[in-house]
Amino acid sequence: MNAPAKLNSLGQSLWLDNITRDLLDSGTLARYIAELSVTGLTSNPTIYDKAIGGGSSYDADVRAGAAAGLDAEGIFFELALADLRRAADLFRPIHDRTLGVDGFVSLEVSPLLADDAEQTTAWAAKLHAAGGRPNLFIKIPGTPAGLAAIEETIFAGVPVNVTLLFSVEQYRGCLEAYTRGIERRVEAGLPAYVASVASVFISRWDGATASKLPDELKSRLGLAIGRAAYAEYRSFYASDRWQRLANVGARPQRLLFASTGTKDPAESDTLYIAGLAAPNTVNTMPEDTLLAFGDHGEVGRLLDPDMGGALDDLARFADAGLDIDALGAELQAKGAASFVDSWASLVKRIEEKAAAG
Repeated sequence: MNAPAKLNSLGQSLWLDNITRDLLDSGTLARYIAELSVTGLTSNPTIYDKAIGGGSSYDADVRAGAAAGLDAEGIFFELALADLRRAADLFRPIHDRTLGVDGFVSLEVSPLLADDAEQTTAWAAKLHAAGGRPNLFIKIPGTPAGLAAIEETIFAGVPVNVTLLFSVEQYRGCLEAYTRGIERRVEAGLPAYVASVASVFISRWDGATASKLPDELKSRLGLAIGRAAYAEYRSFYASDRWQRLANVGARPQRLLFASTGTKDPAESDTLYIAGLAAPNTVNTMPEDTLLAFGDHGEVGRLLDPDMGGALDDLARFADAGLDIDALGAELQAKGAASFVDSWASLVKRIEEKAAAG
């Protein structure tokens, strides 16, 4: 049994943080599912910006969309949904076997709507309907404005991948938004289960603090944040509030560890995979990290759900002078700005391809 299969057998889902037309056409994604226990995937504008600009696979679709009168954003959603439907179909047996818990693919709403909860909610419903697959997540950022959209989207029954969560404080806000959406469904007599994951970003913590911490703490803050988020996850869903919801068919929003590719070449290339092994969670990783884990990865100890130990771990970083909540807010703001930049680059690239056609 290879490392991905072992991790999957312990209850953690491995998702690929990538999708391209070539990945589908070559059969590579199907092979990753069969050989590396991949059970889902995520996408984002940066991935598509590189994919569209890196070759000619999408040129015909771009030209066809332009000829049909679509603008660049409309063209993007058409070609992305075409890819994601194919990927969703590959994962559909997993989705069915797990009764809707696993086997998802993800598509992001326009980051330009991040401060408009009403429009984000409307677009989430529109994109999910256009996708036509039950195992399609719509990604919504867990920013202050995004939390309102998340609650409304869950209430509407649309599966959500909450993205851009960094601190445990931000994660708590996401837990509350998801739970309020489910509670409102129960009160309205609607089915209590709407699939969702909460994506807590890991590696960017270490990139932001590499020059600020003593050597013994470098490349360790991301893991500490992941442990604390996991302890919060376990504690929150063990509450009486959630036991009552479980009695009527609700299921927890799964914790997802995102941004788990190692940035520091001095560290193990599977640092955030081995260090965040935890049942009933998801780890979504870049393609090179997945391949490295399949080649030489080892499964580490399962995370301890004890919040006291997790907080003691985080206290070491506070003692070293870090304001973790302030840094989390900064990372979220920078992440949102980065998504906008990637979206602008994607739109420009599509416009250039359309004009060249």
